[in-house]
Amino acid sequence: MASGNREINVIDCSSIRRMTPKEYVEDQIALIVPTLDPGEDWIEFLRRFAMQTCKPANLLVIDSSSSIGNIGIARDFGFEIVTIPKLQFDHGGTRQMGVDKFINAGIFVFLTQDAFLAHPSALEKLIECFSDPEVGVAYGRQLPRPQAGPIEAHSRLFNYPATSGIRSMKDVPDLGLKTTFCSNSFAAYRGSSLRDAGGFPSGIIFGEDMYTAARILMSGWKIVYCGDAPVYHSHPLSPLQEFRRYFDLGVSHSRNPWLLETFGKAEGEGKRFVMSEMKYLLDKNPLLLLSAGIRTLLKLFGYKLGALEAHLPAKLKGILAMNKRFWAKEHE
Repeated sequence: MASGNREINVIDCSSIRRMTPKEYVEDQIALIVPTLDPGEDWIEFLRRFAMQTCKPANLLVIDSSSSIGNIGIARDFGFEIVTIPKLQFDHGGTRQMGVDKFINAGIFVFLTQDAFLAHPSALEKLIECFSDPEVGVAYGRQLPRPQAGPIEAHSRLFNYPATSGIRSMKDVPDLGLKTTFCSNSFAAYRGSSLRDAGGFPSGIIFGEDMYTAARILMSGWKIVYCGDAPVYHSHPLSPLQEFRRYFDLGVSHSRNPWLLETFGKAEGEGKRFVMSEMKYLLDKNPLLLLSAGIRTLLKLFGYKLGALEAHLPAKLKGILAMNKRFWAKEHE
């Protein structure tokens, strides 16, 4: 992931203002990064941030009591560090904690510790999306890790194409649930759109980003996918991890039925993904087709089982889930 050295002109992000004069005068940008034991790649994450042409005025790491001692390096790069108990972490609530800390910020940018900014202008390009006063949220492109295998790579290439796009409630009849797609691995929110949506939800097992994006859409704002703002972010998930991830997704949809009621299901998108994956693997490595098929069945089974979580014993749900802290907190 290394990039060549070159001179970079840094701009002051605080000069980028919201374009809606009837709203608050908000001229600050906050970057918030939740962390837990980021490991040796943490310095690479920070180094890539330091190369950005756009430097937010407010920098915050919210760390879930990491046992690895390199979190403090972030202070050398201008970050404030707030530590919370590990079990207190909540995908939505923890991010809202950062929002509440910088309540007057005009734009909130979120990164995860394993999303490595892929170009010095990535932050700048993402923030430029808000020059359109109707945009409430923007998210960047996620590229597969250089060492990613074909199955891992295809997932990112399918969901995060090179072409940018903008979506609103008018797209729901054609895109269904896909209209709400967003990822807080690299995303930015206008402060006023977050307020209109009620902020990030607490107590949600999975998908706080799509949940919030949906609320923002329903409040009349638009979502931008910015293909010009890339990060390297992908994971070599095992078939069991795929199952657990989709179990959590099923739980989330079961507990928030308004999502499917308002936007519809994503079955058509799922079929398109499978067809695209088969074509991709036939070209890259046909021997992986069986593995991909098994993963598809496990994802479907995991989702269906998660949707029935109300009928499952609490202990079993903790075993099946990827987000085990969610169940530990719910039943502590």
